[in-house]
Amino acid sequence: MKYSRQPVAALVHFIHRRLLWVIVASYFAAAALPVFGLRLRTVELGSIPLPHGRLDVSPLQLMLAMLLFNAGLGLRVAELGHVWRAPRLMVGGLVGNVLTPLAFIVAVSFALGLWHNPEEAQQILVGLALVAAMPVAGASTAWAQNANGNLALSLGLVLFTTLLSPLLTPLVLHMVGFVTHGDYAEDLHTLAAEGAMDFLGLWVILPALLGMAVGWLLGEGRLRPAQPYLKLVNYAVLVLLNYSNASLTLPKALFQPDWDFLVIMLIIVAGLCLTTFAAGYGLARLLGADRGGTVALMFGLGMNNNGTGLVLASMALAHHPEVLLPIIFYNLIQHLVASLVYTTLPRWRPA
Repeated sequence: MKYSRQPVAALVHFIHRRLLWVIVASYFAAAALPVFGLRLRTVELGSIPLPHGRLDVSPLQLMLAMLLFNAGLGLRVAELGHVWRAPRLMVGGLVGNVLTPLAFIVAVSFALGLWHNPEEAQQILVGLALVAAMPVAGASTAWAQNANGNLALSLGLVLFTTLLSPLLTPLVLHMVGFVTHGDYAEDLHTLAAEGAMDFLGLWVILPALLGMAVGWLLGEGRLRPAQPYLKLVNYAVLVLLNYSNASLTLPKALFQPDWDFLVIMLIIVAGLCLTTFAAGYGLARLLGADRGGTVALMFGLGMNNNGTGLVLASMALAHHPEVLLPIIFYNLIQHLVASLVYTTLPRWRPA
């Protein structure tokens, strides 16, 4: 068994080191060959009864649930006991994770009032809203751990932003709804009031909690032999999910490009990502965090769970597919900025 796992572990390590390029490849595949991704979106697997109706089940939702289950499975529950040793960092991180992108979006909304195409401005703002409304990405813990960060704080930010997402996500969507106009504002308010809580509860929080429970029951020792296989499945699901979501909008964006729209969107999305990473650093300095806490806050504030945002946007806002583009861009840029932070701050890593 030891030797049979080595090729899988080597493949997982190979993918992990090149994850950004793997995601880029999935996006190019979506642009060039979107047919399978579009067909996957039309598959219906039944429905779940809810108090105010029924919720259709699709492969995209199940793939998202699998990602969150594996994320919960990988959480080191024992580490979470150390979260409240520095409560000011946790509370500061939670508050900063909400207020920083909101402040940026409000500022950008005034600047985009000067943009020559109001429709494009609204599409950018809605895309940013869905980025800002998502929990902290599970990948942030891997970056923080590699950079010798405070793992307990990093895990806590992922866990608590996920558990609080039924409250925080509608709040952010409503707030951005007040600075958007027309159908876009109505869509954000409707999504916040009616769809987001059910979606997050069923496909984000429940799978994550189940994963944590299974991981706690089995224990790290029993799970360790299966880790390479679980990670490989996770990467496969992540790539397929990105591919299917991107197939909705990237073919037109790349083969019928509106260059000024794409350029201004890229600049704004990159600005949001750099702002959130910088806010993590500034917050750490303000709260007197050590280097481990600083690293955790930077990756925690800078990296969002864009897989969830893409699925939610592609299902609830499919009539405005352009709003997916800022989420797609942010998903790439956050990994690029994370790698730059990691490589340009060698003093934060042990020699």
